[in-house]
Amino acid sequence: MSVDALIIGGGPAGSTAAALLAERGLQVILIEKSRHPRFHIGESLLPANLPLLDRLGVADEVQAIAMEKWGAEFVSPWHAQKSQTYAFADAWNKSMPMAYQVRRSEFDHILIRNAARKGAQVMEGCEVRDVQFAADAQRAIVSVAHEGGSQVEWSARYVIDASGRDTFLASRLKLKRRNPRHNSAALYAHFTGAQWHAGKDQGNISIFWFDHGWFWFIPLADGTTSVGAVVWPYYLRTRDTSLDQFFADTIAMSPELSERLKAATRVSEVEATGNFSYSSERTHGAGYLLIGDAYAFIDPVFSSGVMLAMQGGFIAAETVETCLRQPSRAKQALLRFDRAIRFGPHAFSWFIYRVNHPTMRDMFMEPRNIWRVKEALLSMLAGDIFGSTPIWNALRRFKVIFYFSALHRPGRTWRAARQRRRQICTQPLKGAGDR
Repeated sequence: MSVDALIIGGGPAGSTAAALLAERGLQVILIEKSRHPRFHIGESLLPANLPLLDRLGVADEVQAIAMEKWGAEFVSPWHAQKSQTYAFADAWNKSMPMAYQVRRSEFDHILIRNAARKGAQVMEGCEVRDVQFAADAQRAIVSVAHEGGSQVEWSARYVIDASGRDTFLASRLKLKRRNPRHNSAALYAHFTGAQWHAGKDQGNISIFWFDHGWFWFIPLADGTTSVGAVVWPYYLRTRDTSLDQFFADTIAMSPELSERLKAATRVSEVEATGNFSYSSERTHGAGYLLIGDAYAFIDPVFSSGVMLAMQGGFIAAETVETCLRQPSRAKQALLRFDRAIRFGPHAFSWFIYRVNHPTMRDMFMEPRNIWRVKEALLSMLAGDIFGSTPIWNALRRFKVIFYFSALHRPGRTWRAARQRRRQICTQPLKGAGDR
């Protein structure tokens, strides 16, 4: 059996690429090991997702299952003003004032159904076991196992790895590398009865800093709330109780979050995931592309994962079509693909690496729009990094302000640097560290 493109993984990246390639008349098969709808974490979208949903033709379907998200709230126990809310409408580009919070089971189901409607062959409950590329890179033989145990082989002119954190090709080709500049773990669950903000702010994501990392608080349209803690792995390894109790004890470390959950009931199992910060050495090779989390994942603090995955699906579809139909332009198309796929994580990473730094917390909790740096920061938080919005000079000025502010308090900055070195090396801290 032969196709133009075989896509591994039916999450936002894979389903987006499959829909677009099928729409362009290519023969596409999408292989997904689970069956939709299935649970997935990462429920918070960015304003930059919405134009992508429009282009895929699923905007109305997503809106029907979504909670509107007009901004992001940051909560710090170390500042007099405990809470600071950022409204997307105040960003440099005023055309993307809101986003959505979604149950990923429903959202991902919408996207994979859309791929099937557009003409992609969708096979769920199937697992890719092996990929062998021909010496001339003109074909790949992909072995696929069905739930019942039968195995078939597909011949594909191009393979797109959108397998998420399974990182199918990056792992097998030994391209995957732990990110040496970031190292984190997470535990999470869903609650009912959590206290939401009133009015337009009820759907905002809230980020709560605490001694060992940060929490997310994401309201969903069905009344549940997704709550998770992103922590340094040394902290996760201190657990000597059940995971349920450990999560409850961790939440208790944030009085502000505890207040929002005082009348809440946990309605899902507590899940935990270990070190999940990594990247791949390459974005592509002869006959294959890596997109979304199959290429890299840093940290969910700015909710960039789904947007980068879908953006990767768009650029992957364009790249594969060019490589197959205009091979003389393949080299240039792959260079564009490489730049685009690397650019997204790079644009967010500087902020992610410093989000727990006391100077960065000061700047988030006491924002100033000098030289339009707040507007630029909001545009970045909205995911407006691939268009023509001229935010980059202002973001450079933001970084200069950060460095000067950090140097203004050298003792605190030195202690913060020492603490971060311990954190990313996963070594236990002697104390809570500098605030």
